[in-house]
Amino acid sequence: MKKLLLIEDNSDIRETTQEILELADYEVFTAANGKQGVELAKSTKPDLIICDIMMPDLDGYGVLRILSKNPETSNIPFIFLTAKAEKSDVRKGMNLGADDYITKPFEEAELLEAVEIRLKRSESLKKDAHTSLEGLNEFMEEARGLDELKDLSKDRKIKAYRKKEVIYREDDYANYLYYIVSGKVKCIKTDGFGKDFVNDIYGKGAFIGYMNLLEDGEYHETAIAMEATEVAVIPKQDFRSLIHKNRDVAANFIKMLSGNLQDREKRLLQLAYAPVRERVADALLKLKDKGLTPNLSPEQLKISREDLASIVGTAKESLIRTLSELKKDGLVDTDGQEIRIMDENGLKKVTAGF
Repeated sequence: MKKLLLIEDNSDIRETTQEILELADYEVFTAANGKQGVELAKSTKPDLIICDIMMPDLDGYGVLRILSKNPETSNIPFIFLTAKAEKSDVRKGMNLGADDYITKPFEEAELLEAVEIRLKRSESLKKDAHTSLEGLNEFMEEARGLDELKDLSKDRKIKAYRKKEVIYREDDYANYLYYIVSGKVKCIKTDGFGKDFVNDIYGKGAFIGYMNLLEDGEYHETAIAMEATEVAVIPKQDFRSLIHKNRDVAANFIKMLSGNLQDREKRLLQLAYAPVRERVADALLKLKDKGLTPNLSPEQLKISREDLASIVGTAKESLIRTLSELKKDGLVDTDGQEIRIMDENGLKKVTAGF
């Protein structure tokens, strides 16, 4: 049962609206003012909030501002409920991040339809990363939400890249978000001595280049196709409009960004302290989890020794020697560029230092 929070200072409207929602099989929490509403939102974590605008002490705008700054409540769908219908009020609410706007008096069907639509869109945006171009189109369509976003991303282009072709370069001005339709891409960082370090490898269904789009700057790494690859190119302004006007989309990318930063922090610690054997085992397990070789079994990886050495942060010779040791121990098997994981639990023990 979905949980809704209704914030309304008029007791008659609050009780009538609560009854309508409960008859529609929603669990409804109510607050008589904005301050109570903020506390209830934090404690109950509702699936959606319906909030009046004109309230004493803390109005609906203030409630939305406070909840939008809290990571635990910032992605909750938010519908304004108000007797005022001037365009300036609608615009102010939407610019703050509201998902919808219902004017009192309203029809029962109008209220329930708005609630259902927002809950469905929220659920859609919480799904795992899409694995097809159709999934991307659905993601972008659901993310628009507001009328102002209807015309965005209509001219999204698909570009094809050959193996080893550069998609974007480090220090290029960041103008686009890229979505991998097919193929594999490695993102590398070059140090002051000209040595390349692979930050990460991405496959079908991944977004790349988003870390640099929220600031008017350059890409901090170079993206290179590892095989024949197709990507959808999304203009920066489309992406920034989605981030700024839809809190669900912003939360989605914040999670991606947070995970990326946490992973890189862990890798830096490994490079500083972990032995090569542990780093190789960890890299193999992560590549397996990414599912970057769809034509092979999950245990099979296809990657050049140069790229794997760059991910691990060691010389190619040291990598080959370590792979030979892991093969001798029965943890992996090798055949050309293919590496088969024979004992996943054994590799996990290696990453733990055993």
